[in-house]
Amino acid sequence: MRLIGEIDPARPLLVVAVAEEAAYLNSGLPVLLTGMGKVNASAALATVLARGPRPAVVVNLGTAGALRPGLAGTHQVREVLQHDLDTAVLHTLTGATFGAPLTLDAAGLVLATGDLFVAEESAKQRLAERADLVDMEGYAVASAARAAGVPVRLVKHVSDEAGEGAARTWRESVDGCAEALGRWARENLG
Repeated sequence: MRLIGEIDPARPLLVVAVAEEAAYLNSGLPVLLTGMGKVNASAALATVLARGPRPAVVVNLGTAGALRPGLAGTHQVREVLQHDLDTAVLHTLTGATFGAPLTLDAAGLVLATGDLFVAEESAKQRLAERADLVDMEGYAVASAARAAGVPVRLVKHVSDEAGEGAARTWRESVDGCAEALGRWARENLG
């Protein structure tokens, strides 16, 4: 975890998993680098929010794999769900709901978050029935921000097509994605 800059209660906090995704974020806003995965993302953001001051809004910027052919570009997330937590089974066992999908906006795509890297085509197809994109931090960021009472937005840039047949890998596309995310931040959060 690394916080670059100081949090201003009147301005957004940008939350990004890794430095490669933050390479073009030069908007003057603070940036929290959380590390990859749900645990790292939620722990880093919860720690920063608990220390205070709290930002006006948390904006999670990052890359995501496309679950459908032809999906490209930068997208705001309407709803985020956890794909590696079986909420139905947990509800059956306990009677309580853990990890229900979170609605964030009226428009946008559905994001599935999980610590499992989606490489197999069968896993991609199952996820595509419920979501448009897949990442490893979005749900955790949204959940931590909501728990702290801070508004949250998720904005993802498609880095590759998830699954075995991806034409480009994350490593090959991350710099172009970071540039697009930096441009989006300057144009939408200035």
